[in-house]
Amino acid sequence: MATGIISIAAFLMEMKTIAIVLFILNNIFFFVLWLLTILKLIYFPKEIIQEITSHMQGPGFFTTVAGTCVLGSQYILMFGSFTEALLLLILGGLLWVFLTYLIFTTLTTKPDKPTLDKGITGAWLTAIVATQSVAILSALIASHIIQPYRIEVNFFALSMWLWGGMFYIWMISLIFYRYTFFKFAPDDLAPPYWINMGAMAISTLAGSLLILNSPDAPFIQSLLPFIKGFTVFYWATGTWWIPMLIILAAWRHLYKRYPLKYDPLYWGAVFPQGMYTVCTYRMAESLHLPFLKPISHVFIYIALFAWILAFWGMLRNLVSSVLVSSSK
Repeated sequence: MATGIISIAAFLMEMKTIAIVLFILNNIFFFVLWLLTILKLIYFPKEIIQEITSHMQGPGFFTTVAGTCVLGSQYILMFGSFTEALLLLILGGLLWVFLTYLIFTTLTTKPDKPTLDKGITGAWLTAIVATQSVAILSALIASHIIQPYRIEVNFFALSMWLWGGMFYIWMISLIFYRYTFFKFAPDDLAPPYWINMGAMAISTLAGSLLILNSPDAPFIQSLLPFIKGFTVFYWATGTWWIPMLIILAAWRHLYKRYPLKYDPLYWGAVFPQGMYTVCTYRMAESLHLPFLKPISHVFIYIALFAWILAFWGMLRNLVSSVLVSSSK
C-alpha cells in the first residue's frame, strides 16, 4: 500500500526514476507477502481464523484488498497495462466481498465482544481504504473500456465511493467517541491512527477520478455538484486530521516519552502521506484549483522521507533478527 501509492505520487510529480524503482519493489513486496500469507494459511490455519475473527486484528486483513488495487492502479496509470490492472481489480473485488461479509458478520454474531476502548483502533478504517481502492481502480479502468461498459464500470466505482463514505461516517464516529470519552494511553496511539486521515484522502482521490470521468458518464454529470461537494468535504476533513495527528504524536513521544522504534505498523502512517499527496494533486486537477498543487509538490518529499525511515527501520530490524538467530 505505502510503496505503491508513493510510487504513484512520484510518477505524478514527474520523479520517474523513483516511481519505477518503487514500482519494482512493490511487485516484489506483493509477491512475498502473498507467499507468506499462503504459507501461513497452510501451516497455521487456526491462527489465521483467530486473527480474522478478532476485533483488534480482523479489520487489518483489508490491507490485502487495498494493496492489490493500489498495485493495479500503478499498472494502468504508469504503463497503461489494462489486462494486469483488470485481473488485480477482479482479485481485489473478490477479496473485498469475502472479507467484508466474513469479518463484519463474525464480529456481529460472536458471543464474546470487547468493550469499545479495547475493540476498536484506527486499523478499522482500512475497511474504508479497501473500499475506496476498489472504486479508484474501477474508475481508472473505466477510462480504458469501450462504451457502454464504461458507464457500467463508472456506476460501480460511484457506488463503491458512496459506500466507502458512509462507512467512514459510521466508523470515525466510534473512533472519535473512543478518543474523547475513554482513557487514552500512549500505547493506544498506534501508527494506524494515521488512517483517520488516509481514509479521507483516498475518498478524495476516488471522488476526483469520478469527476474526471464525468464526460463519459452522463449520470455522473447529473451528480457533479454532489460529487464535487463531497470530494472537497473529504479533503478538508483529511487536512484537519494532519495537525491533530502530529500533536498527538508529539504528546506520545515527547511528552509521554513513549519509545520511538521500528514497528511494522508504521507503514500504516506512511500510506496516508502518499495518498494525501496524490489526492490533493488530482483534486486540484479535477476541480481546476491550481493553487492547491504546490501542497502536493511539498508533501511528496514528506511522504518519501517517511517511506525511507520506515524502509530503513525494516531493514535494520531484519538484519538484527538474522544476527540474533545466527548467534543462537
